[in-house]
Amino acid sequence: MAHTWRVGNIEIVPVIEAEGPTTGTFMLPDATPEAVLGHHQWAVGSFVAPDGRLLTRIQALCLQADGAKIIVDTCVGNHKTRTNPFWDSLDLPFLEELAVAGFPRHEIDVVICTHLHVDHVGWNTMLTDGAWVPTFPNADYLFVGAEYAHWAAEGAEPGQDVQADSVQPVVDAGLARLVEPDHVVSPSVHLTPTPGHTPGHASVAIRSDREQAVITGDLMHHAVQVATPQWGSGFDVDVEMARSTRRAFIERYADTEVTVIGTHFGGPGGGRIITQGDGHRLQVSS
Repeated sequence: MAHTWRVGNIEIVPVIEAEGPTTGTFMLPDATPEAVLGHHQWAVGSFVAPDGRLLTRIQALCLQADGAKIIVDTCVGNHKTRTNPFWDSLDLPFLEELAVAGFPRHEIDVVICTHLHVDHVGWNTMLTDGAWVPTFPNADYLFVGAEYAHWAAEGAEPGQDVQADSVQPVVDAGLARLVEPDHVVSPSVHLTPTPGHTPGHASVAIRSDREQAVITGDLMHHAVQVATPQWGSGFDVDVEMARSTRRAFIERYADTEVTVIGTHFGGPGGGRIITQGDGHRLQVSS
């Protein structure tokens, strides 16, 4: 079972769709096993496998705050045509596992999408009688307005149409709310702008009883980027802005008590950013 986090009186519960070690260059072109082992021995055994592969996962992060059940990002989803063969036409027990974790789909009040990439919106919808319908019919789905506008203008990717099967059906059902990237979700939960990976990307900040955490989204894909923030993702829309945003994020949270939870971080899944020499690393929270 994946690690859970407590922030004051709020528990953050991961529901994992898929996980495992992966050659880092899929996400981070600079993260060859040799480079990872050369730069990141501090992460081996926690966030990095002994052979230099990165421990990663695709997950939803769920919490109950201020009387609302909230799910942050909705993974890849079932039965969807995807160009990535590992994500194509999945048939996984994600909804059953979500219910076991205490978040059955009809009880979700808010869905937050940090951005609208394929592996963050998939379970926004499910296939019912040949049509894509919202998986969480009683929820408000929060999309940053600039993010939605960007991908709506981009149109379908060859071989897959993420907007048509995982975003637009929510809009058509009247469940989408287009919000600002600093939107206040509730007294304990708010969005914080972290653009670059995508134009309207936002992370999710959580505060309760003087304790704090932040869910990264794809601001960074792996814990090694805390130490090498210059390692950008091949999926970043604006690589230089993403680097700048990542560096600012690291400086903001370094040597604080804020728990940083990575949407794609495998192993322990998160920790606290600490200064080490003239750089930083992610220290696993106890």
